[in-house]
Amino acid sequence: MRKWWPLTAVCLGAFILLVDVTIVNVALPSMADDLDASFSSLQWVIDGYALALAALLLASGSLADRFGHRRFYVYGLAVFAAASLVCGLAPDVGVLIAARVVQGVGGAAMFATTPALLLGSYQGRDRGTAFGVWGAANGAAAAAGPLLGGLLTEHISWPTIFWVNLPIAAVAITLTLRVVRPDRPRASSGQGGPARIDIPGAAAFTIAAGSLTYGLIRGGESGWTDAVTLATFAVTVLALLAFVVVEHRTARLGGSPMLDLALLRRPSFAGLMSGALLLQGSAFGCLVLLSLWLQSVVGLSPVGAGLALTPLAAASFVVAVFAGRHIQRLAPRLPIGGGLLLVAAGMLLLRAAMTADAGRTSLIGGLVVTGIGVGLATPMLVSAATSTVPPQRAGMAGGAVNTFRQLGMTLAIAVLGAVFTGRTAATLAGTVPDADRGADALAAGQAQRLVEAAPAGHHDAARHLVHQAFATGLDRVFLCSAVAAALGGLIVLVLVRPSSRAAPGPHGGDTAQAPQPRKESVGSGV
Repeated sequence: MRKWWPLTAVCLGAFILLVDVTIVNVALPSMADDLDASFSSLQWVIDGYALALAALLLASGSLADRFGHRRFYVYGLAVFAAASLVCGLAPDVGVLIAARVVQGVGGAAMFATTPALLLGSYQGRDRGTAFGVWGAANGAAAAAGPLLGGLLTEHISWPTIFWVNLPIAAVAITLTLRVVRPDRPRASSGQGGPARIDIPGAAAFTIAAGSLTYGLIRGGESGWTDAVTLATFAVTVLALLAFVVVEHRTARLGGSPMLDLALLRRPSFAGLMSGALLLQGSAFGCLVLLSLWLQSVVGLSPVGAGLALTPLAAASFVVAVFAGRHIQRLAPRLPIGGGLLLVAAGMLLLRAAMTADAGRTSLIGGLVVTGIGVGLATPMLVSAATSTVPPQRAGMAGGAVNTFRQLGMTLAIAVLGAVFTGRTAATLAGTVPDADRGADALAAGQAQRLVEAAPAGHHDAARHLVHQAFATGLDRVFLCSAVAAALGGLIVLVLVRPSSRAAPGPHGGDTAQAPQPRKESVGSGV
């Protein structure tokens, strides 16, 4: 049993890293009440974490290569735990958002290094077993997040959803230092020295992703012609141009770019990146609003809301575990493209069930179908991406998948938030004094306050209006998610073609790439 202690250390880190993606959704209404947070602030509580993961994941892999994977993993755990402590102690929403960003920094270090630690700790059949257990732990974390968040929020308080990370991180750090062998920093090929880190590329990408996210949230809140919104989009364009120039120049000079843009000229790789971005965004971008609806409109407790959201992650986990071995035999475009189309079908089912009188049971069918689609598509993404690029770029391809997945969820939360507030404001127009302010209040989980603010004798009418407005907003959100998922499915089915370079390994990656593990992906989970 001693040989499995390194696996335990890695799974503990993966669990707290991924559970924090879903555990926060259920606690958002309580956070909004305690911290007097607006809807845009709630969006940043989620997006700050996901954005830091997306922006720093590839750069973290390069840093881990330079300083050693075990050391960097321990540093990531320590940063993640310290930020979790600050999250729970946050006196206002600004501090909470900042701490969530720092959590994402630590999470990027953990995300980029855990596969390499497993590859260095196990060989042969044990390696396949280790990656299988690790993938199951990732799926379990995603499934447990909503329920665990509901239990902690309802029976203790919302800060405990962050503080629960502290003892787990402490155990993971102790185990890692005791049972995981230290590794030597890797040299860059043909250079003989440490691998250079593409700091300009990472900075340009971070600015582009951050400014785009801010612009989308700001546009939904202040209008698309607002001067700050337009200036932010201008910064996004300039940062993207700078990123392209920097990456081309780095590659031309023989350096190691954060992302080799030449890979995007390969139709299969470009199709898979599009699929990764649209899968994550279409399947998970609506969960923030669903959690707010379940608690502020339907009236469920945090535990009830967590249970109501569990079918998606649970279905994904079951499909990934029991069907994963079989779908690895198929051409990658079939489970990935088919999975995206199932996500689209699930969103359309949710849309059909969303009425003013809908309740928790209305979500079950759509969430289960969506979860099946996620469970089919996710395990194949990394193995498919690594098999479409040259061997020396396999690690970069695996990291790019995770980057696009996190970026997809970040942008989806911003876009769908703007779609929701715009649609609810249109529904409220002419019936409340300030429709935009009413829409923002609904999105911030303050439905009951709107009802109570209605004149005496009009509470029932106000309650029906609130239910109708939220339902119409979610209707449009589900429609947009369905279109995005269907588009992603079609892109994958058209562009992705089988590759003869490598076959998938036992962990869903490329067995030929074992010496180059630095940026593999989570097999299942959010």
